[in-house]
Amino acid sequence: MPCIARTSRLALAASAASLALLVTACGGSGSDASGPGDGNPVTLTFWSATAGAKETADAFNKTHTDIKVKFSMVPAGPEGVTKLSNAVKGGNAPDVATMDYSALPEYASEGNLENLTPSSGELVEKEFPEAVQSLVNLGGSTWAVPFDVTPIQLFYRKDLFKKHGVDVPTTWAEYRTAAEKIHAADPDVTITNFGGGDPALLSGLAWQAGARWYGTNGDAWKVDIDDPASRKVAAYWDDLLAEGLASKTPLWGEGENKERATGKVATIIGAAWSAGNFPVSYPDSQGKWGIAPLPTWDGKASTGMYGGTSYIVPKGSEHTEAAAEFIKWVTTDPEAMTARLSSLKTPSSALPANEGMRAAAAKRFDNSYFGDQDVYALAGEAADTIVPGWTWGPVQQQVTSVQMAAGGDHTKMLSTGQAKGETAVTDRGLKLDK
Repeated sequence: MPCIARTSRLALAASAASLALLVTACGGSGSDASGPGDGNPVTLTFWSATAGAKETADAFNKTHTDIKVKFSMVPAGPEGVTKLSNAVKGGNAPDVATMDYSALPEYASEGNLENLTPSSGELVEKEFPEAVQSLVNLGGSTWAVPFDVTPIQLFYRKDLFKKHGVDVPTTWAEYRTAAEKIHAADPDVTITNFGGGDPALLSGLAWQAGARWYGTNGDAWKVDIDDPASRKVAAYWDDLLAEGLASKTPLWGEGENKERATGKVATIIGAAWSAGNFPVSYPDSQGKWGIAPLPTWDGKASTGMYGGTSYIVPKGSEHTEAAAEFIKWVTTDPEAMTARLSSLKTPSSALPANEGMRAAAAKRFDNSYFGDQDVYALAGEAADTIVPGWTWGPVQQQVTSVQMAAGGDHTKMLSTGQAKGETAVTDRGLKLDK
């Protein structure tokens, strides 16, 4: 099957162009040697680190006779990407896998993905929001199918805000004022945890502020991590940390959980998926937490994304058409969401990118923890305000590594990320637009 270039407005908005950067990754030529019509089902191998993936595959197998899915759990994060890369190089990659949005351009530009434009391009264009399309449509081609959308939201302690006479902030200026007032009244309480430095969260907040860390100019990559919008965000948080208004306790650690569970922080900057963590991590705080839109710089509703997962077909799959059928089912059929959630021991608030799956997900979530706020409705409203046009670059995994080593200095995270991004692009043999 030939490689087809799509030049729709949405695809072009996604990456501004060219991944001529992706010339080695045309793909789309895998054949389904056996399957529908010959009496023998196609067997797909499926790798993922996502919770409920096995149960989703099992549900697919119960309802499909022409395709069977064999699932394997793999590590999450960079370790999982490395395992997949080695499998592609060794000629034994799975037919389907999941991958973070931030890793896609890097993986695609290395020639490790099948081009899904022929099989899934129309699906992505019709069934998924524009802001998410920009993460999987690169250079006019479709390289993945979205699973979830991850708008950043504000989670706040209703009791603490009421106690200190603070209104829920709608702007970042109001958020700082709230931080000052709460901390002055109770020095043991800060506005949130923001220590250690989280590149994914920093990028999402920069995204909201109008940053574009990557772009293309012709056949050259532009790296703009240390841009004015991002510097504004970094300076804001570094200032809150320096003045003791935000906690320096590292994110994603035991100290973070303890502060949040004991009322030592008044807010959490999280994503749609964060809501499911609250009943498990802070069970004694039921009814005390509320959800609001993320504060903005100009008062106009907007947000960025924090994480997110897509489905890919690694290079070399001989069953691309069957893989596309499985991916369509798992990303758009409500039965897939029901199977995924029914297997989980803890709540999930992951917001499907496909709106048709959200009702199935919402039915499984108990809103009583948040005082009967409609968690999925609020997340859906937040998703509608994601600033469109963001795309990741071909070296973001390397950038993330150096940013994590910056010790929680967010301004330094930008400058070191910029330097690493530029050198990594040229080291890859790609053109850099200065």
